Amino acid sequence: MRLLHRDPTTGAVRLRLETPSDLWRIARLVRAGELVGASTTRRDPEAPQDVAGAERSRRRVYLVVRAEQVEFHGFSGHVRITGPIVEGPFDLGRHHTLDLAEGDDLTIVKPSPTAADRALLDEGLAGRGDPTLVVAAVDWGDSSVVRIRGRAIEPIADVRRTIAGKRFEAGQGDKDRAAYVEELRGLVAREASSAQAVVLAGPGFLKEALARRLGETDPALAKRLRIYPASEGGRVGVDELLRSGRASEVLRSSVAAEEAELVERLVRAVGDGRRAAVGRREVGEALEAGAAETILVNDRLLADPEVAAVLDRSRALKVRLFVVQADEAPGRRLSGLGEIAAILRYDWTSASPATGSPGPPRGAPRSAGAGP
Repeated sequence: MRLLHRDPTTGAVRLRLETPSDLWRIARLVRAGELVGASTTRRDPEAPQDVAGAERSRRRVYLVVRAEQVEFHGFSGHVRITGPIVEGPFDLGRHHTLDLAEGDDLTIVKPSPTAADRALLDEGLAGRGDPTLVVAAVDWGDSSVVRIRGRAIEPIADVRRTIAGKRFEAGQGDKDRAAYVEELRGLVAREASSAQAVVLAGPGFLKEALARRLGETDPALAKRLRIYPASEGGRVGVDELLRSGRASEVLRSSVAAEEAELVERLVRAVGDGRRAAVGRREVGEALEAGAAETILVNDRLLADPEVAAVLDRSRALKVRLFVVQADEAPGRRLSGLGEIAAILRYDWTSASPATGSPGPPRGAPRSAGAGP
């Protein structure tokens, strides 16, 4: 994401969307009632009336709409913002949809941005370029190859094959294994040309065999290969690698990996005792006690006024805020803990029994009051 212009008097911010992650951020930044402007096309009302509406020429114009509906289409790489036109050369008051993709510019007017807005903007501006990483979690018969770019984890292929056992006649098992390695090599090599790094993970020695074949066919690629252990192949292995932090050195530029690792830290902190706060009230108490280090919140809570107040307080206290994608695996784990939680900087227990703090002296199950 690139900042093109900022007007502090009106709160207008002009941005260029450079990555798939920027589209997700914009879909979370724009809220109902806010003004959004972009270059778009619309049928020319000055076209001759005897021309069918579907055939009338479209003009490229700059329109500002008051957002009523925002839709993020991650699969096709688009954000659609619909609302009445409030500024433009014609059709004022009529509805229009701004269809935004990578490379597009837009202007958002936010006179009073929330802490979550600022966190998303800061993240996008700091991550300009979002380098592409390829991760392959491989095991015999079950492997997955994905492309990671910023927030986006894009599946490339799931390779599931039946491989004959070693005692199968005519060496069929060896043939199956050689064919399987070659199939994986082709998939990874095809994606590696545009990747900053290629990560191979999994149990056993398949990852090493694949690394050797990749290095034999493309010696330059060998310098960008990294190998890490994982207990499983497939998407389970990819998720394990991202949240484990083992590949943190190579994945440090990936927000998706950071997201998975932070949620994993939170889950461990809840299990260990006093280093986590869960739910709105408990997070608020931890903030006021100066115990909060990082607050994690699912993106679907950003429009909630009560949550927004907690997040604004976190920014005032200089506590880190990280917005988690609710529809991805880390977000689903966070949902199970109440949608909003905090990793703490020191041992702390809520003074209010109703919040159900995870640490001693709690002796009963978590209270229903701990939820969002």
